[in-house]
Amino acid sequence: MRGAKSGKKRLWRWRDNPLRRHDDIVEAWIVLAVWAFIAVGGAVAGVVTARAADQVLAQQRADRRPVQAVLLTDVPKSTGTGGVADERRMARVRWTAPDGSFRTGLSRVDSGLGAGTSVMVWEDGRGRLVAEPPGATEAAIEAGVLGALAVAAVAGAALGAGAVARWRLNERRMALWGREWDLVGPRWGHRTG
Repeated sequence: MRGAKSGKKRLWRWRDNPLRRHDDIVEAWIVLAVWAFIAVGGAVAGVVTARAADQVLAQQRADRRPVQAVLLTDVPKSTGTGGVADERRMARVRWTAPDGSFRTGLSRVDSGLGAGTSVMVWEDGRGRLVAEPPGATEAAIEAGVLGALAVAAVAGAALGAGAVARWRLNERRMALWGREWDLVGPRWGHRTG
């Protein structure tokens, strides 16, 4: 029986304390609500964001397709300046759109290629040049990272709101203590300072 009673005290520390104030109970509920919101709201936000990102990336993989294009200009060789050289550069290319028309545009291609070289570019269903879609593994990682960022955003917002609420409670406590001290202090006689 004694273990159950001490367990209740650990779970709710203000329950039988004769010094507890109403503000202490409110603060305990605020902390509980913040952590519950982080656990539930964060999980929901993370899952919803990750699934939405995964669907968008899957749609990109389904919509985009590789096509052969021809370089219209020379692509100079990359010259690294002490760091890692970027091996891809923007260049003008010509390709055949799904409707059979010839189109030109800018796409990232390997550096060091000459005009007339055949390169692989990506286009969407409307024949516009687009970036290569991420693979299934890259998409899963990206969706997971976006989900984790959503969890962090919900947690940050909840912790911030809880901190503001607790700050307001502390301001209220200080004001109450000040008023009580103004009433009780003169009864104690000589004041210092």
